[in-house]
Amino acid sequence: MELPFFVYGTLRPGGPNHALFLRGRTRAEEPARLTGAVLYDGPGYPYAVEEPGGGPVRGDLVTPRPEEYAGLLAALDRLEGCTPGGRHHLYDRVAREVTCERDGRTVRAWVYVAAPALAARLRARGTPIAGGQWPPGRADTP
Repeated sequence: MELPFFVYGTLRPGGPNHALFLRGRTRAEEPARLTGAVLYDGPGYPYAVEEPGGGPVRGDLVTPRPEEYAGLLAALDRLEGCTPGGRHHLYDRVAREVTCERDGRTVRAWVYVAAPALAARLRARGTPIAGGQWPPGRADTP
């Protein structure tokens, strides 16, 4: 399934991993939000933890250029430590509905969410990020 990506941390425009992985490889980037998740502070990057009724998590919907898709998907899975079907990883890549800020349309996108063991630890001892936006205080998203 070739879906766009919902990014909410270092892959957002202006973030360090956006420059390394996404710059020049996308055909569209726009502010969006994810409901059903809570954003938690991490060691220099955030974690989205799925939580019914949670959110919104603020981020960006990133649509790769078609010729870049396969390579970008593999690179982002490596970056996020995501091994589909694997164990002992930080993130799972899941398909979720996100809402575009500009026009309110809903788009199905890949989202990297905290894997179950990490999500349980964050719910028990983590620090939720007020407002669901990382870094806190970022002013470019309503």
